[in-house]
Parts: sequence; structure tokens; C-alpha cells
Amino acid sequence: MALDSKGLGRHKSHFIRINEEIEKSLISRVPLIEDMGRHVLLGHGKRLRPLFFVLSCQLCNYQGDDVYHLSTIFEYLHTASLLHDDVLDNAEIRRNKASANHLWGNQAAVLEGDFLASKSSSIALGSNNMSFVKRLLEVTIQMAEGQVLELIHTDDWNTTKDEYMEIISAKTAGLISAACVCGAIISGVETEAEESLAGFGMNVGIAFQLMDDVLDYTSSQEEFGKPVGKDLREGKITLPLIYTLPKLGGPERKRLENLFRNDQATEEDYQELIGVVRNNGAIDLIQDEARSYVDEAAHCMDTFPESPTKTTLLELSQYIIERTF
Repeated sequence: MALDSKGLGRHKSHFIRINEEIEKSLISRVPLIEDMGRHVLLGHGKRLRPLFFVLSCQLCNYQGDDVYHLSTIFEYLHTASLLHDDVLDNAEIRRNKASANHLWGNQAAVLEGDFLASKSSSIALGSNNMSFVKRLLEVTIQMAEGQVLELIHTDDWNTTKDEYMEIISAKTAGLISAACVCGAIISGVETEAEESLAGFGMNVGIAFQLMDDVLDYTSSQEEFGKPVGKDLREGKITLPLIYTLPKLGGPERKRLENLFRNDQATEEDYQELIGVVRNNGAIDLIQDEARSYVDEAAHCMDTFPESPTKTTLLELSQYIIERTF
């Protein structure tokens, strides 16, 4: 897992503990499950979701010795969603290596995702905290709903910003918010702290996805870990394209829409549209919006007194909009 010293590198000690617990819990009597699990879980993942949980626990003065074990729940859930995502999208690359579905087939990848989701539930039940378990089940439902909404809007060039925001709030932002609020729930703090961390995580999660969608158009495969324009090739209508389409002339938009929706677009067509998105001002606009969500996330933390952990969480939220991968 590549760590940059200005961003995630300072959290290396947390990542070591998180990775130890991930590997320790990845146990099955079926060798293939363990092999696939190691392939998709060990290596290049950022571990942001478990890190947000660990830091939220620290912020709320959680004293349990199971914090790193519980943190794996959020990486298992995230990875399960990626496995299912890659099957739906026929993806061949994930985190700069062959995707599980490309190596083992769609059926095995789906079942591995089911295993990891079930593993997360098993770990959660071990907390003996029903509020904690309830919140995790709620976010699992929301993520599935978000995935279906995204499926409904595949190749839908009329997708609105509100529909896009509904999708990313249910998927990416919902899990990051759950990681933060679950740190408060397991700590047994007041409802105000729970609400503050839920809001912090939701705003950070939205900013994260906005930047992810920007990087899909502006980064390189070497940096980003997946092909540039991957969303466009899979028919996902994200905010950079939503902001770009109204600026195209009617005939040009219709021509491109027909090409992409009917799988007739050439590599030249893809590069042309990626270039248009890069050069029409949409990228700068979305980056500004991501910064505003990070600012709102900071406001959500006002209820907490100043502390090194609070500072770390705020710095981590800034990293979200400065990252290049």
C-alpha cells in the first residue's frame, strides 16, 4: 500500500494494526475464499474507512481493546461493494491489478463479496452493541439501494445532479459517515456527538467521491489504480459529465450520446469527450464544491473540544481534496 508522507503516511502505525486484524480475520475453511480475500484486501487499499472509525473512537475516548478488530468491518463492507461493483461493470482492473472477477469469474467474485459482507456482520455482532449493529445494517441497505440507483441511471445522459448526489450519498458517503458515527456509538457518547460525527463523515464522504470522479477524468492509471475514464466507459454519468453536457451543442450532444449508449464509440471518441470534460471548467467547479463539503465537515466538528485527534481528523479531511489517487 503506497503511503505519501503528507497524507496517509503519518497514519502508518494505525494501518499496520488494521492490516494485521484484516489478515487475522480472513479465515475460511474454503481455500479459494482466503486466496481471493488476500488478493482484494491486502495491498493497495487506502484503509480510509477503518481509519476514520479508529480516529472517531479516539475522539470519543473509547477504551475498548477491540477498536482495530471492529475497524475491519468497514474495509470488509467496502471491499464487498467493490467486488459486486466490478461484476456489474465488467471491470478488469482494480487497485492497479487484475480484478477478482477477471481472475476467478463473476460467480466467484459475487460469492466472495457475500462472504466479506457476512464476515463484517459477524464481527459487528461480537461487539454486543445492538445500536452499533443496527447502524451497520442500515448503511448496508443504503449502499445496496445506491448501487441499484446507479444501475438504473447507467447510460442515462439525462441524469441530474440531484440524482447523482442521491447515489453517492447512499454509497460512498454513507459508509464513511457510518464509520465515523459508529465510533461514537461504540463509545457510548451523547447523541449530539453521534450527529456531529455522522455529519462530518457524510460531508467528507461526498467530497471524497467528488474528487474520485474528478480523478477519473484527470489522473493516470498508474496514479489512480484503474483506467482513466473508467466511469465513462461503464456508462456511469458522474458530475464532471453532468456539468459538461449542457455546454455541448444539441447536435454534438446527440451524436456523442448515440455513440456511447449504443457501444459504438471508438477510443478516439472517448479521448475526445474526456478532453472536453477536462477543458470546459467543470473540473475546477467540482473541486470548489468538494472544498465546500470539507469546510462543512469541519463545522460539524465544532461540538468537540480541541484535541490532537480532532486536528488529525480535520487534516485527514483536507487530504481528501488534495490527493492524486
